Amino acid sequence: MSDSENDSAEVAVGVSETNTDVKTFEDLGLNQELCDAVKLLKWTAPTPIQKEAIPVVLEGRDVIGLAETGSGKTGAFTLPMLHALLSNPQRLFCLILTPTRELAFQISEQVEALGSSIGVKCAVIVGGMEMMTQSLTLAKKPHVVIATPGRLVDHLENTKGFNLKSLKFLIMDEADRILNMDFETEVDKILKSIPRERRTLLFSATMTSKVQKLQRASLVNPVRVQVSSKYQTVEKLLEYYAFIPLKLKDLYLVHLLNEAAGHSVMVFCSTCNSTLRTSLLLRALGIAAVPLHGQMTQNKRLAALNKFKSRNRGVLLATDVASRGLDISHVDLVINYDIPTHSKDYIHRVGRTARAGRAGKAISFVTQYDVELYQRIEHMLGYQLPIYPIEEADVMALEERVAEAQRVAKMDLRELEDKGQAGIRGGKRRKGGHDDNEDTETSTGVRKRIKNTGFQKKK
Repeated sequence: MSDSENDSAEVAVGVSETNTDVKTFEDLGLNQELCDAVKLLKWTAPTPIQKEAIPVVLEGRDVIGLAETGSGKTGAFTLPMLHALLSNPQRLFCLILTPTRELAFQISEQVEALGSSIGVKCAVIVGGMEMMTQSLTLAKKPHVVIATPGRLVDHLENTKGFNLKSLKFLIMDEADRILNMDFETEVDKILKSIPRERRTLLFSATMTSKVQKLQRASLVNPVRVQVSSKYQTVEKLLEYYAFIPLKLKDLYLVHLLNEAAGHSVMVFCSTCNSTLRTSLLLRALGIAAVPLHGQMTQNKRLAALNKFKSRNRGVLLATDVASRGLDISHVDLVINYDIPTHSKDYIHRVGRTARAGRAGKAISFVTQYDVELYQRIEHMLGYQLPIYPIEEADVMALEERVAEAQRVAKMDLRELEDKGQAGIRGGKRRKGGHDDNEDTETSTGVRKRIKNTGFQKKK
């Protein structure tokens, strides 16, 4: 362990001791305008990570913040950054890097909400959007740039007049994911393009060897703020597994969604193709589902997310593009349709429910081919999950309807691929961007071809 790591461990303990009496955001030493903004958002009291991290950042130290997902990490770095911006107003003050586009937009919403009373301007710079429009936004020199690494490097290299030489704050949210998604080259280029004299904050739910490497390379004598000492999920999350045959996964999924009718459910699949196929299957059964995966255009991804956030759709089927950072408070149930390959992704997936003190449930499907992956997850958690009680007879009663829906979904998927509208196998979109079918809402005649089953929650 390096000297800085030793220092950070000692300081973190000291911070914990001094912050036991913190009750309000005023107690943390934040500017009154920010405290007023927090009240407007109905944040009643600081979360543990906010209690620990904010005073340290206000002292001027670099910080590594480790906390379970859903613990208020965004507020922990946004509030002290805005406090520093108020003390030293300037354009292009802060850069926030995120691994996914959706998380970038979500952080932007929170920064703008907290900074609305003080006139903070944000720019979201992510892939899948027009470079020229983004260049015009950057030319106005916003206070905060929130970006994915790849697109930011594109602008640093190609947008005339844009640079980050005056930057005062660098923040990386979900830092481990940024590095695990092979953004190391881009991050290196960004670090070379910004001043050495700056404040650096790394935040994540999990610490990896790559993050430790980045810590040594880019932070000065950092304080490690850690409110959970091991990989864990929140207390109010009920976790289960269901051991099922691979060929019956669709049946079990439909059964669980039938049980959860009226609730918001996120279903995680391992591939874009699986996400789309399963959404078509559910639509064929009259279940309001919308897919979200990395091969959809950015506008479609945002539209899908907004439909789910606004409760227009009860089920969101997603790849791991949605497993990090997305804060949708009303998610009641997370289903791991496919077990994640990386154990740490389990923590992030199930963290989409039971957020901000609410209760939630997570159920993982374990087939005969997933046993080893599942055992790794239990080993990481340090405990065994209970089995979720499911009556097999209830599941098998759905067999005929689900088989018909599978047939319809297969036809619909082939139809989309032939039109180049599935966004899966590299088919070209029609000229003029007629890709309205990426979320499959209007692409199929499923309601004509198969009767809506109108699943109702069991009494």
